[in-house]
Amino acid sequence: MLGNILLLVLDVAFGLLTLMLLARFFMQWLRVPFHNQVGQFVLATTDWLVRPLRRFLPGLMGLDLASLLPAWLLQTLFVFIEFSLRGVPLGGHPAGVLLGLWGLGLIELARMAIYLVFAVVLISAVLSWVSPHAPAAGVFHRLADPFLRPFRRVIPLVANVDLSPLVLLLVLQIVLMVVSGLRGSFAPLLFGG
Repeated sequence: MLGNILLLVLDVAFGLLTLMLLARFFMQWLRVPFHNQVGQFVLATTDWLVRPLRRFLPGLMGLDLASLLPAWLLQTLFVFIEFSLRGVPLGGHPAGVLLGLWGLGLIELARMAIYLVFAVVLISAVLSWVSPHAPAAGVFHRLADPFLRPFRRVIPLVANVDLSPLVLLLVLQIVLMVVSGLRGSFAPLLFGG
């Protein structure tokens, strides 16, 4: 019981920090300004980790690796902690176990990124209907637009309603199912066999 409570608290803490690091990565990648409430919150929660890393870890082709790498390492560490707290024996070769943990951390990072895009698209769509001039609406629209643009090219408006967010959310659900299904492919590395 206590282990499950600790696991829940760690899941929330690691998950929130990972989401903020991914949000920072996406905002920089998509050139969304940080001079707004959302951007300031993202900076305030991640600066302590990202700024020192930038001295050693430069960007790569416009991608902020100092935000992405710690997000991956956090998810890898959480997978290890989860296995430890649940008493899952890792019986593979040490190098294989390490590769398996890194792989699972990468899958968890991909899941978190999909969840983040899902939330951004959903919030953007809701704000466009209920409060299109809200201070945060512009940030969410700019973050969602690159993901929605390919769908908007092929899906026409129906009675002046944009259905592309619904189609994108469906596609994201399918991608999430595929990514989650990849977890089992790391079992041989982690448990030997």
